[in-house]
Amino acid sequence: MIPAMHLDFTKMHGLGNDFVVVDAGGGRPLPEPAQWRALADRRTGIGFDQALVIEPPQRADTACYYRIFNADGGEVEQCGNGARCVAALVARRLGRGPGELLLDSPAGAVRARVRDDGLVSVAMGVPDFTPSALPFEAPVAAPAYALAVGEQTLEISAVSIGNPHAVLRVTSVADAPVDRLGPQVENHRRFPRRTNVEFVEVVNRRHVRLRVFERGVGETSACGTGACAAVAVGHRRGWLDAEVDVDVPGGRLGVEWQGDGALIWLTGPTATVFEGHIDI
Repeated sequence: MIPAMHLDFTKMHGLGNDFVVVDAGGGRPLPEPAQWRALADRRTGIGFDQALVIEPPQRADTACYYRIFNADGGEVEQCGNGARCVAALVARRLGRGPGELLLDSPAGAVRARVRDDGLVSVAMGVPDFTPSALPFEAPVAAPAYALAVGEQTLEISAVSIGNPHAVLRVTSVADAPVDRLGPQVENHRRFPRRTNVEFVEVVNRRHVRLRVFERGVGETSACGTGACAAVAVGHRRGWLDAEVDVDVPGGRLGVEWQGDGALIWLTGPTATVFEGHIDI
């Protein structure tokens, strides 16, 4: 039987990529997958793309540990806009002004900067193009792969930003078949744990347009790790410079990546919508 519980939460978003943030201090029980799915429903629940659970730090040098649950109830490794929202919320709770703090997550430590202008930057680790890091079934790492989807073959690039991504370059994101190809690529047999799917339009070397079909969620208005994946692939393949503006349906994110071995930084706004509680 699924247990009943009282849940206090903060509703936040980063450019419309929305979250419920839950404090799990004191060993409080967490919702089970079916309960997360019910809470994510935008008509009968709270509505969110991901739930972020803040737990006590597991390392002395970090401010907290956080976990991520998708709208389908599955736990995942990382969430860029979610990390930025956690950083903003934790900094506010600690009474900190602009400055740096270190978070911890299933994908590893995350450096965060709350800036004077109110934007929040997070270092999303070092992009990993090794197929096993996603995981992705391929004999060797390559700049691009042929992926058979139905009766067509797509050219994709694959990268891990702490979570898996398949990046497709398109002529126009407005015309990209996100609803059709997104779920087919997400659930492709060569991605054993499924994948996020990016459709990227290169405007110029410092500007892209992006739509993302997120694993376990569907298309979202913004995806932080998706923006990082698109820029990492674009920079590595010679399409983009190191600093790029990424326009997503919800607004603009900034991504900076200096190349192999360097941390990739994601910058954008965060917003707190309301505080609430629910009995489930």
